[in-house]
Amino acid sequence: MLNQVILVGRLTRDITINKSEKGVSVATIGLAIPRSFKNAEGNYDTDFVDCVAFDSIATNTAQYCGKGDIVGVKGRVQSRKIEKEDKNEFVTEIIAEKITFLSNKGKEEKEIEEDEE
Repeated sequence: MLNQVILVGRLTRDITINKSEKGVSVATIGLAIPRSFKNAEGNYDTDFVDCVAFDSIATNTAQYCGKGDIVGVKGRVQSRKIEKEDKNEFVTEIIAEKITFLSNKGKEEKEIEEDEE
């Protein structure tokens, strides 16, 4: 069986790191991925996908990337059940196994430029 996905898109928000109950660093990363074809109105639709990164992948991405940066994510699809108000909801997300920074500006460079203005 094979469960592998590769995505390239822009970060929809700055990344924040949370700690799990076991002390593991966790980040939820929002990606905006434009489709490669136009819709009936002649526009490109965009898909929004949540990816979850752990440990050093999460901390490095949060340190060097910010909203609007382009990243590549290699990972796997995972579904989990959440119980809410006596109802079961299923969430599907991408578990990031590798994140590649593709844009030419990092978070630190952006912060330096903002301080100079």
